[in-house]
Amino acid sequence: MEGSGDASRAVADWRLAVWTLCSVLLPVLITAWCSFQRSRRQLLIRDIFRKSKHDWHYTDLFGQPSYCCVCAQHILRGAFCGCCGLRVSERCLKKADQRFLCKEIMMRGTGGGPSSMPHHWIRGNVPLCSCCMVCKQQCGTQPKLCDYRCVWCQYTVHDECMVDYLRTEDCTFGEFKDLIIPPYYLSIINQMRKEKRTSYEKVVPYCRKHWMPVIVLANTRSGNNMGETLLGEFKMLLNPVQVFDLSKIAPAKALQLCTLLPCNAVRVLVCGGDGTVGWVLDAIDEMKIKGQERYIPQVAILPLGTGNDLSNTLGWGAGYAGEVPIEQILRNVMEADGVKLDRWKVQVTNKGYYNLRKPKVFTMNNYFSIGPDALMALNFHAHREKTPSLFSSRIINKAVYFFYGTKDCLVQECKDLNKKVELELDGERIELPNLEGIIVLNIGYWGGGCRLWEGMGDEPYPLARHDDGLLEVVGVHGSFHCAQIQVKLANPVRLGQAHTVRLILKSSKMPMQVDGEPWAQGPCTVTITHKTHALMLYHSGEQTDDDASSLSE
Repeated sequence: MEGSGDASRAVADWRLAVWTLCSVLLPVLITAWCSFQRSRRQLLIRDIFRKSKHDWHYTDLFGQPSYCCVCAQHILRGAFCGCCGLRVSERCLKKADQRFLCKEIMMRGTGGGPSSMPHHWIRGNVPLCSCCMVCKQQCGTQPKLCDYRCVWCQYTVHDECMVDYLRTEDCTFGEFKDLIIPPYYLSIINQMRKEKRTSYEKVVPYCRKHWMPVIVLANTRSGNNMGETLLGEFKMLLNPVQVFDLSKIAPAKALQLCTLLPCNAVRVLVCGGDGTVGWVLDAIDEMKIKGQERYIPQVAILPLGTGNDLSNTLGWGAGYAGEVPIEQILRNVMEADGVKLDRWKVQVTNKGYYNLRKPKVFTMNNYFSIGPDALMALNFHAHREKTPSLFSSRIINKAVYFFYGTKDCLVQECKDLNKKVELELDGERIELPNLEGIIVLNIGYWGGGCRLWEGMGDEPYPLARHDDGLLEVVGVHGSFHCAQIQVKLANPVRLGQAHTVRLILKSSKMPMQVDGEPWAQGPCTVTITHKTHALMLYHSGEQTDDDASSLSE
């Protein structure tokens, strides 16, 4: 009896051990299996994305009610095409990729000849508040996959209003026909280039009077990281060949598209900060060197950076955060007026070294400075280089600037600047008062929205312009003085206006900056001379009273 009891206890212990092992291993095996299936599914999705002609993006949650274009079921997550707007569930992705065509950037003319193409209709997920082009009633009101949208002209049509003639009717390209490069145009130009013909004047829409094609250059790394979203929205409204990601292609290469378009008609929209604008303007200067002056475009700005002073000066605002629809931005680009912007050569020649070192040469669009604001920019730049992930927000960036400005108020690292430098304006020596900083301005705004030259506006001063070949030179007493000027509680020390500025740093090392690019500089001579003009676009809708008076002169 005792032996049988021991045996039953042993069996019970084994059963307990087996069940315990199963209870531990089963969840692990299930998790491992699910993880394997998920990774396998992700590999398949990435493979489809890589081979597809669609610009697929995956999302865990759509921003509005969405329906799969294949099975017509309501979906919360899945893939969408950034060019044509198709939305599809994960399991229907492969079918959708095979069944539906995306926007074609080049195609042969159809319908009415080589200068026309039919509508490209996509069913379902039409924009909110869109109206039917036939009955003028609202589309997309039913909770299901319904109604049609043309991916080129953006017109929408009810299911019941869709008739045969609309399927074959020539597309007019809608409201933005003057900005869009039609696919058939690129096909014709490509064929003409193969035949070594360059007379594009008779090609439609080249010969159309008001055609002003736009090229969008977006820096996805600027400011608040809105570039990715903007790229998709512009690709939806324009030909995807007109939209470039500057993190993947250099401006000089993207701007070669201008050589296939009408002379002096192309407009470029730069989505980024002032540094990105300077990068694009440098690429345009390269076009001049190559003898492509007749293809030079005019430049508009969508401000995504931190300071955006050049954008502010030209009426495009102090910063973009999605508050204005993309359609309105394109209307603003169409309506903007052409203006010139002075560009300046900044040459920094080091003292000593028996003049063996080549001078450093910069191109200035906004301003040059030595002193506390350059020190703030230098500290900010060093901090951002160490931890770039922390500087993805315009508010955080300005907070860091504020911190370093407050620190300099206490430390005063740039004091007695007037004893360390000599300043010459058009060859005339200027006697400097007690200063901590000198700022040389080309544009009206400085420091993220401050009109530095005007100050409080209570004193008479010569007018400042960005196209008169003159620089405005001011001094500041320190970081606290800069802060007072920004809130209009003080005036700057106006040192004068000049065509040429020469600054000699006699001793010690001082922080300097050109358009927000800072460095620490030893004894040197800085010479600023006029370099060239840039063709810019001025948006009068955002101008202030000061801007209006400045432009009217």
